[in-house]
Amino acid sequence: MPQAQVNTFGPVDYVVFAGTLVVSASIGIYQAFTGGRQRTTTEFLMANRQMGAIPAAMSLLASFMSAITLLGTPKEMYVYGTQYLWIAFGYLLVIPVAAHIFLPIFFRLKITSAYEYLEMRFNKAVRVAGSLTFSLQMILYMAIVLYAPSLALEQVTGLNRWIAVCSVGVVCVFYTSIGGMKAVMWTDTFQVFMMVAGMLAVVIQGSLELGGFRNAWEINIKGGRINFLDFNPDPRERHTVWTCVFGGFFTWLSVYGVNQAQVQRALTVVDLKRAQIAMWINAPGLIAILIISAMSGILIYAHYFDCDPMTNKDITNQDQLLPLFVMDKLAFVPGLPGLFTACLFSGALSTLSSGLNSLATVWTRDLFQEFCCKEMPDSRATFTSKIMSVVFGCIVIGLTFVASQLGGVLQAALALFGMIGGPLLGVFTLGVLFPWANWKGAIAGLVTSLLFTFWIGIGAQIYKPAVWKAPGAITGLVTSLLLTFWIGIGAQIYKPAVWKAPVSILGCNAVNETVSNVTTAVMINVTPMPTAAPYDPPLNGLYNLSYLWYSGFGVLVVVVVGMVVSAITGFTDTTMLDYRLICPIFDVMFCCFPKSFRQALRCGVDHDTTKFHYCCVCKDVDKEDISAEAITAAELGETKDEGFDNKAMKTKELEANQTNGIMKNENDLDLKKETQI
Repeated sequence: MPQAQVNTFGPVDYVVFAGTLVVSASIGIYQAFTGGRQRTTTEFLMANRQMGAIPAAMSLLASFMSAITLLGTPKEMYVYGTQYLWIAFGYLLVIPVAAHIFLPIFFRLKITSAYEYLEMRFNKAVRVAGSLTFSLQMILYMAIVLYAPSLALEQVTGLNRWIAVCSVGVVCVFYTSIGGMKAVMWTDTFQVFMMVAGMLAVVIQGSLELGGFRNAWEINIKGGRINFLDFNPDPRERHTVWTCVFGGFFTWLSVYGVNQAQVQRALTVVDLKRAQIAMWINAPGLIAILIISAMSGILIYAHYFDCDPMTNKDITNQDQLLPLFVMDKLAFVPGLPGLFTACLFSGALSTLSSGLNSLATVWTRDLFQEFCCKEMPDSRATFTSKIMSVVFGCIVIGLTFVASQLGGVLQAALALFGMIGGPLLGVFTLGVLFPWANWKGAIAGLVTSLLFTFWIGIGAQIYKPAVWKAPGAITGLVTSLLLTFWIGIGAQIYKPAVWKAPVSILGCNAVNETVSNVTTAVMINVTPMPTAAPYDPPLNGLYNLSYLWYSGFGVLVVVVVGMVVSAITGFTDTTMLDYRLICPIFDVMFCCFPKSFRQALRCGVDHDTTKFHYCCVCKDVDKEDISAEAITAAELGETKDEGFDNKAMKTKELEANQTNGIMKNENDLDLKKETQI
C-alpha cells in the first residue's frame, strides 16, 4: 500500500478546511448586501476605486502566487535543486518597472480595462486582439490553477480530483459573481494569511522532525540539491542565474505590468501613490512565499532522500510530493493536514476569483459594450459582468482536464505566461516606449510573436520547411504568435533532455530485500538489441530553449517586427501623440540632467514632466515649469477628468490672451511715453 494512504483527514482537519471555504463564501455574501450592493459596474468591477494599499497589495500577491507556486516550487527543489531561487532577483526588477513605467500611464487614463490603452494608443483592432489574447491566457492558466490543489486533495483525503475540481470551482464562482471586486480583494487578503500560515506550519513541523533545518540542508548538499552557481549563458539550459533573473523578469513583468487581473487591482486604489506602495509591498511578499515554499522542498528531499516516492509508486505525479509529505510525516499533528489543504485551496481560490473578475471586465468593457450594446445601461452591464463570471467559471472547470496532461504545474504555468503573456507585454512595450510605432506594427508584432511561440511549442506537428509569410499589416503579430508557441509546445513534444538530480529507493521498506534479485533476473534474461538513434528535429536547439525565455523572446519579436512594419507603412507623427500615452523613459533615467538634454530625447512628444512626476530625484530641475503649471492650472480651473484636447485648447487660448495682454501693455506704455514728450 502506498505510504500516503496510511493517514487520512481527521475531524479537526475537515473543520479547518471547511472553515476556509465558509469564510470565503461569507465575504462574498457580505459584500453583495452591503454598500451599493454591487449594482454598478464601477462598484462590481473596480470597488468604486476606493481600496487601500494593504488589501490591494494582498490581492496582487494572492492573484498569481497560487497553489501552483505552493506545489511546484517544492517539486522544483526536490527534482532539480535550488538554482530556481535566483528568480527572486527577477521579482526585484519587475516591481519598479511595473509600478513606475506602466502603472502611472494606466492610472492617469482612468481606464477600467488595460486594453483600453491599446485603442487610445493604436486603434480598436489592437484593443480587441489584446483582449482576446488575454482571455486565452487566463482561461488556460486558471484551468491549471484549479487542477493543482485537486491533486493534493485527492492525495490527502482520497476524494476524487474531479469532484474536488467541481466543488472548489463552484464556491469560487459563487462569491465572485455576487460579491464583485470587493469580495475578491478581501477574500484574497484572508487567503494570503492562510497560505502563509499553512506553509509555515509545514516548514516548522518538518524541521522539528529532522532536528532542525540545518540537518535538512546538509542532507540536500550531499544529495546534490544545493546548486546556486550556474552562470552558463546558454539560454537552452533550463535554469541558470541569467535565465532565472532576466528570463524570470520578462515572465513576471507580463503579469505585474500589463495583465488585466493585476492592473485592475492596482486601479481600484484611491490614488497612484498608494497603488505604487501596494506594488512595492509585493516584492518582499513574493520572495517570502518563494523561500517558504523552497524550504518545504528541501525538507521533503531530506525525508525521502533514500526512498523516492515517485520511483516507489507512492505518488503518480511529482506535484503530489508536498501533500504526500504532509500526510506521511506530519499528519499526527491535529489540524495540520486540514490547514495545509486550506492553504492550497486559498491559493487556488484567490487566483480563480481574480481571473474570473478580470475576464468579466474585459468582455463587458472591450467586447460587449464596444460591439454589441454600445448604449448598454450600467445596471445591465453589471448584470452582464456577473453572468460572464459564471460562464467563464464553467469553461475553466470544463478545461481542467487539459491541465491534467501538462506535466509539472509550475513549468506549465510559467511557460503559458511566456507563450501568451510575452507577446502581450511586447505590444504594450511597443506602445509605451516607442512613440513612432503605429497600429499596423502593433498588430503585426503581436500576431507574429504569438504564432512564433505557439510554433515552438507545437514543434514538429505543425512545423513546415517552407517559410510562413503573412500579408502586410498582420505580419508581426503572426510571427510573434508562431515563435512563442512553437518554442513552448515543441519542447513538450520532443521533451529535450533536462538534467535532474539523482534519486534513490534504497531506504524504502519492503524494497531492499528484493531489489538486487530483480536486478539480477533482468540482467540475465535481457539480451541487448541494437536501437535506432532517436530522431533529432532540425530545430532541436530552439526547442531546448528554457521556458523562462519564452516571454523575453516574445517581447523581442513584437518590438522588432512592430518597428519594421511601422517603418515600412509610415511612422506615427509623434508631435500629434497624447503625452499621457507615452512614458518619458529618458526623464526617468536621466532626471537630474538639464531639461534641454531631456527634451531632445523625448522623440518629439510634448511631455510635461510636472504632470507625470517622473522626475522624483531632482524636483528642482523644472522649478519654472512647476510654477507655470500651477498658474495655468489655477487660471484654467482644470479638473482631473478633463480631456487632453480640452486642456490643450484652453492652454493655447490662455497663451494667446497673455500674448495679447503683453502687446496691449506695451502699446499703452508707448502711448504714455509719447504723451509725456
